[in-house]
Amino acid sequence: MSNPTVHRWYTRPVFFVTDVNRAVRFYVDTLGFERSWHEGDGAGNVCQVNHGECEIILCQDGSRRDKSRLFIELTPEGLADLRRDIVARAIPSKKSWWGSDVVQVDDPDGNELLFPVSG
Repeated sequence: MSNPTVHRWYTRPVFFVTDVNRAVRFYVDTLGFERSWHEGDGAGNVCQVNHGECEIILCQDGSRRDKSRLFIELTPEGLADLRRDIVARAIPSKKSWWGSDVVQVDDPDGNELLFPVSG
């Protein structure tokens, strides 16, 4: 009997935005992400931003009005750091519910980042 092949599924969400440069500034300058790559040496409409293992592709596409939601679990220390950043950087956020209590941060295009709050 042979062992089944196990494949790694690597995912990156795509957030549609109206202005990729504005979105990059929000993720990098406000939330502390790093720019990983940007199509066309920074002149294109697609860019990836990373924060640790959290990778998001931002895509400027005027025909798309989709909104996305990303559920991001942090360690207790990571959540404490996020809460400090929210205060220090005046990041708009709110308490919300999505199966559990979460801290919600919306990007300028209405894409939602949900951070679960444990106990």
